[in-house]
Amino acid sequence: MKKNHQWNLSYFLVAFVVFSLVQFFWAQHSVVQSIPYSQFLQLLNEQKVSDLTVEKDQISGKLQTPIDGHSLFTTVRVDPALAANLAQSGTSFSGVNDNTFLSGLLGWLLPFMLIMVVWHFLFRGMAEKQGLGGLMNIGKSRAKVFVQRDTGITFADVAGIDEAKAELVEIVSFLKDKAKYARLGAHIPKGTLLVGPPGTGKTLVAKAIAGEAGVPFFSISGSEFVEMFVGVGAARVHDLFEQARQAAPCIIFIDELDALGKMRGVGVLGGNDEKEQTLNQLLAELDGFDPREGVVLLAATNRPEILDPALLRAGRIDRQVLIDRPDRKGRQAILKVHLQKITVSPTLDSERIADITTGFTGADLANLVNEAAIVATRRGADTVDLDDFTAAVERLVAGVERKSSILRPEEREVVAYHEMGHALAASHLPAMDPVHKVSIVPRAIGALGYTLQRPTEDHFLISHQMLKDRIVVLMAGRAAEFLMYGQTSTGAADDLARATDIARQLITRFGMSAELGQAVLERQNTTYLGEQMQNSGNKDYSEQTAREIDLCIRALLDEAYGRAKTLLDSLRADLEAGARLLIEKESLTPEEFAPLLPLKPQHPPA
Repeated sequence: MKKNHQWNLSYFLVAFVVFSLVQFFWAQHSVVQSIPYSQFLQLLNEQKVSDLTVEKDQISGKLQTPIDGHSLFTTVRVDPALAANLAQSGTSFSGVNDNTFLSGLLGWLLPFMLIMVVWHFLFRGMAEKQGLGGLMNIGKSRAKVFVQRDTGITFADVAGIDEAKAELVEIVSFLKDKAKYARLGAHIPKGTLLVGPPGTGKTLVAKAIAGEAGVPFFSISGSEFVEMFVGVGAARVHDLFEQARQAAPCIIFIDELDALGKMRGVGVLGGNDEKEQTLNQLLAELDGFDPREGVVLLAATNRPEILDPALLRAGRIDRQVLIDRPDRKGRQAILKVHLQKITVSPTLDSERIADITTGFTGADLANLVNEAAIVATRRGADTVDLDDFTAAVERLVAGVERKSSILRPEEREVVAYHEMGHALAASHLPAMDPVHKVSIVPRAIGALGYTLQRPTEDHFLISHQMLKDRIVVLMAGRAAEFLMYGQTSTGAADDLARATDIARQLITRFGMSAELGQAVLERQNTTYLGEQMQNSGNKDYSEQTAREIDLCIRALLDEAYGRAKTLLDSLRADLEAGARLLIEKESLTPEEFAPLLPLKPQHPPA
């Protein structure tokens, strides 16, 4: 590619000033005759000069008789007393001006140069950040170009998303062997959108494609198209696709597409002109290139629900690849990739780690491996073992231990009974996830203790009974306090909030209430960035129905609280023994206290 030479206006201004100064001094020198001061005194005595101008250092005027064709003259003044003595001697003499040309020139140029320097480092620096780095650079694309294995990542570094990987391998195959797909008239889709929760590996997959494809790979973030001036983003989109056409076959990857492709005209104040023009240009470019050219658009987002429908229609970004949280098998494959980077114990079983990390994304697992290595290093071990991973999971899930927070003995006892109530209820309800650990050590998240349950397998369906049992486990902490002290404390505030939320969803979202039937009363838009709050302002049911919902929620909570008290009352001896042991050891595992071991269900849960 040719290098563009940019001429700045400041260069022309400097040249003009220098040329004007040279021309001025040259003109002055060409029309004025310089004469010695002694000759001036002689001409003055002979009255052959007129129109004299007397300055501090020189005298200028008009000659009555021209000398060498010049009628104007100038002479440098000499001290009058010295001039009189020199005139008596009859010697020719003249004065010499101090050389002020350089100082005069610098007096002209230095302020101008100072202004230009300030403009360059301040104004231009801010302008470049806003997309105005020179008039010739405003519409230039900022995409980073990777070729072949410049990214240092291949499909060997991507695990746990075999289905998504198979879809994307097709893109690499098409770019390497277009004739294979053209044989039957097929062509690769113009655009492919990678969607999924944060941390699942969307950007990692795109870099792996760049490492495998062996073609130019243009990588850019959606936010780099949007600037403060209308039209800049659209120009950059056009320039990016123009570069891609020249480098075809190639891949364009736009990360965080939602920053560029947000739905138009949404909001109280209407749309944003710059963003809408940028999106319109992207739509035009997608319509304007032939997929047979070998230009493939990849994009990634974790907010597909806010993308403009025109962007996702057939013929534009018409294929979506879901990269979701990995299942147990996927987590094990991801762990094997990351465990190669640390020194692990020979007896470490990655399946055990996969069992206790349900719901973790690829980024979470990478962070977990690093945290476990830190824990092992802190205790001076030579290798990382399962206990280090358990401590790392607790660190990520429950927070950092606050050993400086010292509870009073009576408060520790209340917390011990509260947490043991949760643990015993979870252990004696067959549909519940097994207890992994119980602790009364305060954590950074504000909990005075915690009961850690980790599912050993992935659940894709949750039954009515499982939801009700979850509420029982949450209410068991308060039930244990009431059984032992006859009163309750504020320690169950978070438990009550979570129990109420499950009860509301059971009734209004899942249609599991006999009184209200199977109608969905409150819709909930689930996004990859977390569940949105239910819209309580626009309810599409009557006040009578709202009252029935409140009564059903109350009935569910009361029923769960009663079941929890009945269950713990039958296990009072275990509750007291477990609480005393918990106060003594601060943390317990099922192996240390047998009643916490999960029951084996006699039949599948209802």
